[in-house]
Order: sequence, then C-alpha cells, then structure tokens
Amino acid sequence: MSARGRGYRYVGPVELKAAVRPGSGGDLISFAAEFVGWIAGRSAAELAEPFTFVVGTDGVLRLALRRSEHVACAGGGMVLSAGEISFVREADRWAVGEVSNQSTGYCPDVTSWSAVARALDRVGLGRPSGFTHEVVFRRCPDCQEHNIVREDDFVCVFCGSDLPETWNVDPTA
Repeated sequence: MSARGRGYRYVGPVELKAAVRPGSGGDLISFAAEFVGWIAGRSAAELAEPFTFVVGTDGVLRLALRRSEHVACAGGGMVLSAGEISFVREADRWAVGEVSNQSTGYCPDVTSWSAVARALDRVGLGRPSGFTHEVVFRRCPDCQEHNIVREDDFVCVFCGSDLPETWNVDPTA
C-alpha cells in the first residue's frame, strides 16, 4: 500500500480490459477550473444520472458518463478507488450529492474513501464524510467468485462458503 492508499488492479472480465485503447480514459479533473469546464459541458440528461469515476494512482479524479466501464475510465490502469458519483449545485458551488465504491471491475474496499476525499478536496468540491453507499466486496476462498456482501452476511452466494471479514478480492494484492 502506498502513502496514497492501496492500489486496485482491474479484476473484471478480460474482454472489457482488452477493449481499452491506449490514451483513452475518463476526463482528468485535477483542479476546480477543470471541473467547472467539464460540468458545464454536461447535458441535463447526463446530470440526472450518476457518473463513473476513478481515482488514478496519481490521486487525480477521472470522470466519464455512467454507462462507461471503470476500466475504460482508468485507461486500463490501476486505481486508488472507483465507483459512481453524482453532483448537485449548492448555493454558489458544486458538491457531491452521492458517491459509492460500486465498481465490479475493481471491487475497491470501503477504505478507498480516503483517496476519493483527497481527490475531491483537491478539486474544491463539497463532499460527504464518506461513501453515501458502501459496497463490500469479497472473493470466496473456495470457489474464487467475487461477491457483494449484503446486510453483513459474509456467505458466498455462489457456493455457500464463509467469506473473510477483510478485503481479499485481488489475490496478488
């Protein structure tokens, strides 16, 4: 784990990663003026839905339309976090309305919030104190399938085995 946090490799379908082209990726949002320009270019329909986001290993926020794959938003690289995010206008500035770590391609731990918070603070966006919707991902030690843990039920939905309490999705991490 780096000083910025744990990095997450893509663990989703290989064909999705294979489709990512060099130099592609979400829009880089490093500072406030970049966000203002980016959000101004969004239609009302786009703003009505959450966006796909990743925080790259450089700590920079990248945004893409909701139906974009996280691995495409990340340009195929590792991330410090990934999920979905929506924005609301509050008085004279933009803020985060909702944000989750919902990315079945990267399956980031809920502890990846700190990377998201740093990236949002860097851009000057108002934000909640944590993910507004936390998704708990685990890999089954028996069948190796990725699971979303619901209601603290740490049991594999595929084979019924117990799931670990700590994040373990990427066996190389």
